[in-house]
Amino acid sequence: MKKNIVNSICLISMACLSIFTSCKKSSPVPDVVVPPTTPSVTGTRDELTKDSIFLYSKELYYWNTSLPTYENFKPRSYSSNETELFAITQFSTDPATGKPYEYVSATSTTPKYSFFDYGTAGKKASLKADVNGTENDYGFSVMYNTTTDLRVKYVYPNSPASQQGLTRGCKITAVNGRMSLTYTTSNISFLNDALFGTNASVTLTFIDLTGATKSATVTRATYTVNPILYTNVYTAGTKKVGYIVFNSFTNNASAAISSAFNGFASQGVTEVVVDLRYNGGGFVSTATQIINILTPMAQNGNTMFSTYYNTYLQNLTTAQRKASILANQPLLDDAGKVQTYTSGVNGKYATYADLDYSANSSDNVEKFAKSGSLNLNRVYFIVTSSTASASELTVNSLKPVMDVKLIGTTTYGKPVGFFPIKIDKVDMYIPEFETKNQAGTGGYYSGLTVDKEAFEDLTKGWGDESETLLAYALLYARTGSFVTSPAKTGSLSAQSTTMPARLSVSEIKLVADQLDQNSFKGMIYEPHRKF
Repeated sequence: MKKNIVNSICLISMACLSIFTSCKKSSPVPDVVVPPTTPSVTGTRDELTKDSIFLYSKELYYWNTSLPTYENFKPRSYSSNETELFAITQFSTDPATGKPYEYVSATSTTPKYSFFDYGTAGKKASLKADVNGTENDYGFSVMYNTTTDLRVKYVYPNSPASQQGLTRGCKITAVNGRMSLTYTTSNISFLNDALFGTNASVTLTFIDLTGATKSATVTRATYTVNPILYTNVYTAGTKKVGYIVFNSFTNNASAAISSAFNGFASQGVTEVVVDLRYNGGGFVSTATQIINILTPMAQNGNTMFSTYYNTYLQNLTTAQRKASILANQPLLDDAGKVQTYTSGVNGKYATYADLDYSANSSDNVEKFAKSGSLNLNRVYFIVTSSTASASELTVNSLKPVMDVKLIGTTTYGKPVGFFPIKIDKVDMYIPEFETKNQAGTGGYYSGLTVDKEAFEDLTKGWGDESETLLAYALLYARTGSFVTSPAKTGSLSAQSTTMPARLSVSEIKLVADQLDQNSFKGMIYEPHRKF
């Protein structure tokens, strides 16, 4: 029966082309799971898909021991793939909160980490933009600075929005003719549809940073995403401080990243501010590039971070590997081609079942390899609740090896990883492993806490030295403290904590997700092992 159901799953599964990963807070590694009881292989395509969703999860999900048996779960009883996935993610319990690790809120029906990609809608758009470096949309996002003040929070260079003159800090006064944009549930829904729906264009009235009122029609178009939104070098006392706004760990940014940091080195920069306030993650390879630029030379060859899978995967026997669903997921070479491997699990080509998932395997330990000539005394990270996954991995990897200061608000909290599981025409993403840094620290399910808590000022453009979060970084660079003089304290306090009608912390988190539909929260990991 086990063989029959695996064969059935294979018939409706397709080879995945890459491994997508993400992060979260430290927890005990799940115990060994007994292979699930298997159902009859008969059923409709939809029923077999639901079977596969559960059985893949039963083997690969990081918290797989929390799941019931197939008979008790009854995957075919769920009305949709989404309702089944949500149910799967709500069995585990985080001892720190008493709630599931993927809990969002009492009213949410969407898991915190897991999702489906159907290829034509939903997460596909954000995967393209924040991961593969291309997008077809307007190229900007908005956020409320106060309940009555809607601002542009970022614009991608060369996007349709940038071509119409929009920049960070512009005040939006009308969208498609609607002038009443005060923060309400109905207005959030309206903005979500207008900015992230299927409309070919959106008409805006806005006030730019010079105070001029303008109107523009932004038309959806394809453009190449440049995740570096701004760079500059400041003089802070006797120091040179580099500043880079990095919005996503795309796979097309390697040359631009090297150029930006080489520019800092050539100007004598000894401290760097990396602004990740909206960065939800992306490619691990891009994250490790930045980490290796920022890290001290003395860390060469030391552990950067490690990944830990559930105990069942860590201890796979030869027989279990041959029966594993991973035997149907090809491990491609650097050119994106299937690797012939007759000695492997399936006897034809290399697969993810041929990898070693044990905790001490070299497949699961990333080492530091210093690059560039920057010799830094300190690095500052500007973070918010939108800072997730590969961004958090970057911060967490550097914290044990150099002086790191975090400014802003607690990050999203995503230290678990996942790779896509092809089931018929859908990719399923569920957490399969956890990451920990050199010191063994991970498990930041509730997010990474900051050294200086402050809220951003959306009325200021990128690089404005009076913008609250950047101002605190430059203040520390000058004085070695976040404590300001009485006069300066009043200014920063007014910007960061006493602005009229400011949204609450929970409202900011909610709206940030709703009004940034192109933001992907995850880490994409592609093993480069040759067979």
